[in-house]
Formats: sequence, C-alpha cells, structure tokens
Amino acid sequence: MEKAEFELSVEHYINAPPEVVFKVWTTRLEEWWAPKPWTTKLIEQDLRPGGRSAMVMSGPDGATSPMEGAILEVVPNRSIVFTDAFTAGWIPQNPFMVGCFSFTPEGTGTRYRARSRHWDAETHQQHEAMGFQQGWGIVAQQLAGLVEAEARQTR
Repeated sequence: MEKAEFELSVEHYINAPPEVVFKVWTTRLEEWWAPKPWTTKLIEQDLRPGGRSAMVMSGPDGATSPMEGAILEVVPNRSIVFTDAFTAGWIPQNPFMVGCFSFTPEGTGTRYRARSRHWDAETHQQHEAMGFQQGWGIVAQQLAGLVEAEARQTR
C-alpha cells in the first residue's frame, strides 16, 4: 500500500502469526483500542464492506469521544480498512480519516502497520497535534501484548 500525501502511520513487530493478530484485533478491540487509562466501548463492528463501525472512547476525567464510520475492506488475516466519512447506510458526514491496518507475515511474526489517511493538510495536522504517534504507538503495544499472550497460550 503506497503512502498517501496526508498520512500518519505507526508500525510494530508482533511476535505471533498474522492469524492471531487479526483474531485479537477483531475480537478484543475494547481491550486495546484506546491508550490506557482511556477505555473503549464497542457499539458495533460489522467486519464486511459497508458494515457499521461504532464505538465510544472514554477518558478518566469523563470525557467521551464517539466514533462512527463504515468498513470499506476486510481481507482476513491481512488487512482492515474503515472510514468515518459515512455512517451506516452510507450517510455522509464530515470526514476525518481513513484507517488502514495491515498484518504482514515477517519471519515467525507479523509486521503490524496502522495508517491514518486524511483528506487535507488541516485534518492531517490536527490528528498529528492530537498525539497520533504516541497514542497509536501505545495502542499498537497494547495490541501486541494481548496477541503475544494469546499466542503463548496456544503453543
């Protein structure tokens, strides 16, 4: 996948095969999606093109950040792509990003890549200023911890 003009990204090597990373990504999202001490409540995650993606992130001070969008693509064990440009039923809303997540085999593990693509420089800069690198880096580490623990249990 080529890098887009207004893209932010993080990578993390996870010591488990892509199948385990994909499984944990899709079934345990509430446990890793938000940097702790923030939490995530999953409303719906219909992992098929056109499916609804809806959740609410909550901070320790009571702040909430609802997120709603649509799944664009799912390739089992390889990638997930979603956008917040639409709500369920293809209802347009003010877009912020397209999220692209890939799970690439690397040695005995997986190269996990998380990309956030924006429509313009303003939203790109806004997301960067919100702490994209730190936040998405933390959640990649949280995901890796869950995945690697699960992989150890199945060996």
